[in-house]
Amino acid sequence: MKKEFIPMSRPFLGTEETEAVAAVMKSGWITTGAKCAEFEDRFAELTGAKHALALSSGTAGMHLMLRALGIKKGDEVITPSMTFASTVNQIVLAGGKPVFADIDYDTMLIKPAEIKNLITDKTKAVIPVHFAGAPADMDAIETATGNIPIIEDAAHAIGTRYREKHAGYKNPAIFSFHPIKNITTGEGGMITGNDGQLMQQLKLMRFHGIERDAWKRYGKGSDPGYDISEPGFKYNMTDIHAAIGLTQMKRLNTITRRRNEIASQYIQSLSGIDGLDLPGVPVFNHDHSWHLFVVKVKSISRKDFMTGLAEENLGYGLHFPACHTMTYIKNLFGVSRLPVTESLAGKIISLPIYPGMDDMQVQRVIDVVRNLVKR
Repeated sequence: MKKEFIPMSRPFLGTEETEAVAAVMKSGWITTGAKCAEFEDRFAELTGAKHALALSSGTAGMHLMLRALGIKKGDEVITPSMTFASTVNQIVLAGGKPVFADIDYDTMLIKPAEIKNLITDKTKAVIPVHFAGAPADMDAIETATGNIPIIEDAAHAIGTRYREKHAGYKNPAIFSFHPIKNITTGEGGMITGNDGQLMQQLKLMRFHGIERDAWKRYGKGSDPGYDISEPGFKYNMTDIHAAIGLTQMKRLNTITRRRNEIASQYIQSLSGIDGLDLPGVPVFNHDHSWHLFVVKVKSISRKDFMTGLAEENLGYGLHFPACHTMTYIKNLFGVSRLPVTESLAGKIISLPIYPGMDDMQVQRVIDVVRNLVKR
C-alpha cells in the first residue's frame, strides 16, 4: 500500500477562515474595505512599525517600493543571488542593475562585509533577505550601508525577530502571504514602514493614484468623487483575503511554535550524518520562524536525492535557483562569481515543514533522509 504523500508545505487553515470569508461575502463589501484596514493595523502592531499597507502580493510591494525610491536605468541595487527571482525581476524591470552579494554557507544569509565591498556611487538601495525564517544581521548591514536606503525582503519572516524586535520594525519591509508562507491570505503581501510620507505615496500608487479608498467613497452619505495627482497601479488587497489574514494572525504563535518543534526534531535526529549539512542559525539574539528547512546534500547527487524522496512519496522544494545564473541576467549583465552561493546551488533541498505535520510524519521524513544519505 502506497504511503500517504507528505508535501513540502501546506497552509494551516480551519473553519475559522471559512467562517471569516463567509461573513465578508454576506456583508456585501468584498473588495478593499474595513477588513483590510483592520488587517493593516494588526500587522503594524505585530511588527512594531508605525504603518502597514496591504497589497495583492509581496511582488507588488517590491515594485511600488523601488518605484517610490526612483530606481532607474544605471542605478545599482545590492541583494543576494540566493533568493526568489521576484525581487531581482523588479530591480531589472525598474531599469536598475542587481549587484549580487555572497552569503554565509551555514545560515545562507547575506554577508554585511560583502555589501560594504560592493557599494559604489551608483548604489541606490540594498535589499537584504531574511532567509528561511532567520533574520539578517540588520545592525551590521545598517553600519555597512550608511545612508543608502534599505528594503528588508521579509517574505520569509512573519514571526521572525532580530534582537527581540520583529522583522520590519525599523526599515521598510516587504512581507508575503503566498500559500507557502507561514501565514497566508491565499495571495497577498504587506509593506511596513515608519515614514508616513513614503507610506502615503505607496498607498496612492497601490490603487490608481486615487486619494480615497473606495469603501470611504461609496459609504452612506459619502462623496464618490476623487482626484489623481499621479497615476498608480491596481495592487490592492480585498477584504476576502484580509479576513483570512486576520484569522491566520490569531494562529501565528501556534504556527511558529510547531515549526520550531519540527525543526528541532530534524536537527536532533539528522545532526552529525556524513554527507548532510543542516541549516545553521545566526549567532546573534533572534527568534527563528522556520519558514523553510533547507539541507545541503553532499553524499549523493541532488537529483538522486529528489528521486529517492519522490519514491517514498515525500515532497520537497528548491529554495532557490541562484538568480545570477538565470539566462536573462547573464545576457544583460554578464557572469557574476559568487563562490559560496555557487557551492550551495547544487546541494540545497527543502524538506517538508508545516504546522499540520504530526510527529509520525516528521519521523518518516527523518528515516527516509537518513537512509538516502547513507545509501
